[in-house]
Amino acid sequence: MHDDTRRSGRDVLRGVVAGERRRVAAGCVLGASHQIGEALIPVLIGVIVDRAIVHPDVASFARWALVLAVVYVFLSGGFQLGSRAGEYAKEYAAHGLRMRLMRRVLDPRGGASTGRPPGALVSVATEDARRAGSVAFVLPLGFSATVGLAAGAVLLLRASVPLGLLILLGTPVLMGLGQLLARPLEHRSHAEQERAAHASGVAADLVAGVRVLQGLGAQRAASDRYRLTSRASLDATVRAARAEAVQTGLMQALTGVFIALVALVGGRLVLSGSIGLGELVAAVGLALFIPGPLQVMSWMAAELARSRASAGRVADVLSTPGDVSATADRAPRPDGTVAASPADDAPRGSLRLSGLVHEGLDGVDLTVAPGEFVGVVVTESAHADTLVRCLARRVDPDAGRLELDGVPFTELAPRSLRSRVLVAEHGAELFAGSLRDNITAIGDNTHPAAEAAGADEVAASLPGGLDAPVGERGRSLSGGQRQRVALARALAADRDVLVVHDPTTAIDAATESRIATGIRELRRGRTTVLVTSSPALLAVADRVALIDGGRLADEAPHEELVRRSSLYRTAVLA
Repeated sequence: MHDDTRRSGRDVLRGVVAGERRRVAAGCVLGASHQIGEALIPVLIGVIVDRAIVHPDVASFARWALVLAVVYVFLSGGFQLGSRAGEYAKEYAAHGLRMRLMRRVLDPRGGASTGRPPGALVSVATEDARRAGSVAFVLPLGFSATVGLAAGAVLLLRASVPLGLLILLGTPVLMGLGQLLARPLEHRSHAEQERAAHASGVAADLVAGVRVLQGLGAQRAASDRYRLTSRASLDATVRAARAEAVQTGLMQALTGVFIALVALVGGRLVLSGSIGLGELVAAVGLALFIPGPLQVMSWMAAELARSRASAGRVADVLSTPGDVSATADRAPRPDGTVAASPADDAPRGSLRLSGLVHEGLDGVDLTVAPGEFVGVVVTESAHADTLVRCLARRVDPDAGRLELDGVPFTELAPRSLRSRVLVAEHGAELFAGSLRDNITAIGDNTHPAAEAAGADEVAASLPGGLDAPVGERGRSLSGGQRQRVALARALAADRDVLVVHDPTTAIDAATESRIATGIRELRRGRTTVLVTSSPALLAVADRVALIDGGRLADEAPHEELVRRSSLYRTAVLA
């Protein structure tokens, strides 16, 4: 499993480099020019020393000094422009990964958030995306460091073949050792990010439920739970830091030994008279230059290890299978036939459930005609939740099927289906922002929707009216106020089919009655299904379907069911 994740992580990194190939290429070229300039500096200084001391020549000295100044200008410009290109590539790559992750999390197929707390997804979309995107900055630096080493080796070969060969043979060995030493860091970095994401998820859950914890007096237990989680995250971070320190220390030690060996060989060549004073200066300068690229390569190995670990976590989210399958869209016509394109005709909004079997539902058959206003009473709350999830196509049923205007849900693309059918689930969350922002999140029919849902009364009770802020997840509002705003948001979307699950459980009876009338009037001529046990909402329905034991037990207008069905009276009036 881990190997599969690593391969997927490499695919993510390859995609990052491919997406930013122009900036990465620019960073490589500019960085390489900077490194070549750095390698030329000691050689030019050696030439100047020869012209000034060994063979004094003022004109030649001036010419070479000018060349040295020009090289300084170019290497400085190459460094600045190369760093800018690398930073741009890194930030754009991280941004691209964040957008891909958000698209996957918000994908109508679902699945990305299954088994992952919100805090864990936030950690992947921020820190992991940043680390994976940094490969677009790391690779140009590594490439330029390699070019710098090669340039240094070539220049050393011109001064001394033994020194040049020593560099050429020693560098690949150091690179291989760097990759070998980076493997423990990659594993520990992956564990570090997993623990950090888990700690973020626990923190987000505790903050979201702080009022409940206070009401239960469970603050100490919650604090102890987070302390243990945070400690585990800290331990993982320390282990990763320790692995990084060991890897960096060993690489620096190996680099130091390598440079000492170069200096020893160079010193013996000077003493033997094989190289002159200018060549000695150049060799010493190149020996001092070489640790820089080697340290960059050591740093690159550590950063690539972190990038691979984070890319594996990003790939894990991106490759998560959806809860429902993605299919090619087929558009229903008003007469029930299938159109060639979704743009041919708008659907009328008929719903049909045929032999629906899933998690307690046992062969439910129900037909809702276009424009009909239907109430659905489910005697078991778990079965009601299952029905709503199937209608929202968050899951596909085990057997049977659902149809929109004669076309099975499974033959409609999830995004297309949800542009026609809106399912407002019980306990829908609000967003930070104003009342108006929440109501118009998916539609602009603000005032009629707010009036029908009673959200206009909520606005009238707050300073600022519809522009009043509601706080994170609407926590500045009461439960009943949040329900009215969420219902107004669903109504404002003005979908062909609207399914609402228990929208008024925290609302008083008088307000609930007004809302029932408002929904009925606003949705006149549009298909509406209310999954609820509220008598006020059921009273305005054209008819009510009663589901008991996972099967359709009865259906009739509300008043008739109250008269003839004791099961219905128990479910609705008890």
